Amino acid sequence: MDFSKSNIISKISLVHTLCKDFLKAELNKQGLPRLTSSHGHILYLLSKEPFLSMQEIAKKINRDKSTTTVLIKKLKDLGLVEISVSPSDSRVKCVKLSPLGVEYNRHTQEISDTLKSRFFTGLSSSDAQTLSTLLDKISHNFD
Repeated sequence: MDFSKSNIISKISLVHTLCKDFLKAELNKQGLPRLTSSHGHILYLLSKEPFLSMQEIAKKINRDKSTTTVLIKKLKDLGLVEISVSPSDSRVKCVKLSPLGVEYNRHTQEISDTLKSRFFTGLSSSDAQTLSTLLDKISHNFD
């Protein structure tokens, strides 16, 4: 086996591409709109919180305010989120999932479960824990 540093980075990139291609194919099968990972992250965050401010979303997805505004606008145009003014501060815009967004998340959760099943096939719990630990270490190198 080749354990060169370049080869490891190449393998990580390949797995990323394979996961992305899998998700794209599954979304197409179900007739769901293809969104960027940032859109998906926003929808996921909103599934965990009843509403979030634009500023909170920007911070959680590690994007600037203008980029976040564009991402949210697309989700709103697709009918997946609703935007309202905060009851406590009229300068703050809050975002929440629409009923269509809740349904979209339900479909994407099913796709995610299938992806996870395929991704971890053949890996023991110990293998998965080791992989997670190593990827965390690598991620922290970019902080």
